[in-house]
Amino acid sequence: MIRLATSMTVALALAAPAMAENSDLLIIGNSDPGMLQRLIGSGDLTALQSAFEDRGAEVSLTTGADAEAMRSAFRDFASNIDATADDVGILLTGQFVSTIAGTYLLPAGMAQPTLADVVTNGFPLDAIYAVAAEYPGRALIVLGEVEIADDLPAGLSVSLPLRDVPQGVTLAIGPAGDAARFVDRLSDATGEDVLPLARSAGLSLQGFVPQELPMFAGEEATLPQVTPEAPQSDRTAEDTAAWEVAVSADSEAGYDTYLATFPTGRFASEARQRLTAIRSEPFYREKQTETDLNLSRDARREIQRDLSLLGYNTRGIDGIFGRGTRGAVTAWQNENNLTASGYLNADQISRLDAQAERRAAELEEEARQRQAELERQDRTFWSETGARSDEAGFRAYLKRFPDGIYAEQAQAQLDAIEEQRRAQAEDEDRRRWLQAREIDTEAGYRAYLAERPNGAFVEEARARVEYFLNNSEQIALQERAQADEAALGLNAAARRLAEARLADLGLKPGAVDGTFDEDTRRAIRRYQDARNLRVSGYLDQATVVRLMADTILR
Repeated sequence: MIRLATSMTVALALAAPAMAENSDLLIIGNSDPGMLQRLIGSGDLTALQSAFEDRGAEVSLTTGADAEAMRSAFRDFASNIDATADDVGILLTGQFVSTIAGTYLLPAGMAQPTLADVVTNGFPLDAIYAVAAEYPGRALIVLGEVEIADDLPAGLSVSLPLRDVPQGVTLAIGPAGDAARFVDRLSDATGEDVLPLARSAGLSLQGFVPQELPMFAGEEATLPQVTPEAPQSDRTAEDTAAWEVAVSADSEAGYDTYLATFPTGRFASEARQRLTAIRSEPFYREKQTETDLNLSRDARREIQRDLSLLGYNTRGIDGIFGRGTRGAVTAWQNENNLTASGYLNADQISRLDAQAERRAAELEEEARQRQAELERQDRTFWSETGARSDEAGFRAYLKRFPDGIYAEQAQAQLDAIEEQRRAQAEDEDRRRWLQAREIDTEAGYRAYLAERPNGAFVEEARARVEYFLNNSEQIALQERAQADEAALGLNAAARRLAEARLADLGLKPGAVDGTFDEDTRRAIRRYQDARNLRVSGYLDQATVVRLMADTILR
């Protein structure tokens, strides 16, 4: 999903008649050259630089700037600014991202920014405000909007808070196209009131908005003819009331009606921005309904778990609604004959949760039935193999049911047999066998068999060779499963919780201490096998989702 976010910031406050000695301008350009080419006839900002320099202004320009280039340009500008300047101008173009601490201009080329990237490499808008604050009544900041992805990580926002604008600083805000054309016209301004020019470009005015703002003395240029409305003070209450009606409706028709009545009203630019958002988002109302729910990150994780239980892939359970989650929601809505918007309302969340709870109960019943059948097969096989108390029977049982009901008993018997043989074996035979066991590879056991064809541990060695021959694919899967569990980043508390849940299910995970030993791995495999999950003995996302659901049901 793409939404508009502030990306062209122009703070231009240039003097009346003598620009040469009393005007300073900083330009940092990080926006799309193609957009600039279409709007102002140049692929970069050098045309604006030349236009202002031709009129005597001091201009500092850097384009496509990284973090250091932005800071360097600002240091030079702030260091050399004329303390007696009548007007100061600052033009920033690029993507802006806000944090709880403020708003930052991103360096050129920063894709998928993180919170650390933004606060470390971004250029703070507060620095611009600090300079503009030194020239109250003589600074104009134009904020132009350009597209930026809205699926930003937690802690970042595409919104642009304006509460920290210094007193005496004027802001004109609107889409990038309107802003770019407005700035281009400013380079030819005559020193007359530029506010009608801003309003005619569709920009809204914030901060310090006097009745007139004369700027840019120079060659004659004709300002657009603006048909004056009745004095603003005469229609302020009517304008505000009409805007409140439009906001209450929050619809395309509502904002069109407001603009038809007040084409240059106090809220005209904001109405145009909302119209742009509505027209670019086919499910604007559904999106706003979900936004109004103010879902916490935990609530979003629960929704993702519900979708996963129902078989919809959210591409993670992280509490962030990206493309994977939106696609899963859309698929669920299609299956339930709902408007497939990708956004949820309160009724749909309740319905989804009920379906997931029902599905979790079904899955658990299926698991109980499967486990009962596995146990029946297990006991029957044991009666034909391990119950006869011979080595061959124990090995046959463990080969068929490595994590079965009698697995610990069979392994203990084999360990006792091996220990007895070890005690009887000659020293060299024992030493070679211990080496092979320590290495625990097919090659190591084959080496033992080649050197000790009549050794005391030949049967054990052959059994291990057969294991490696028959389980090469399983061994590779095991390595991937280890990586999947590591990627979950489970802390000790989460591991203890998993062990406790396995213990509650009677799967004997051993001590509940956050350490996944062989008992824990066996319990996980039993859990996975009974639920027809990938049997690895390692936790993955699907296993964790089911563990969570099983716990809720209990």
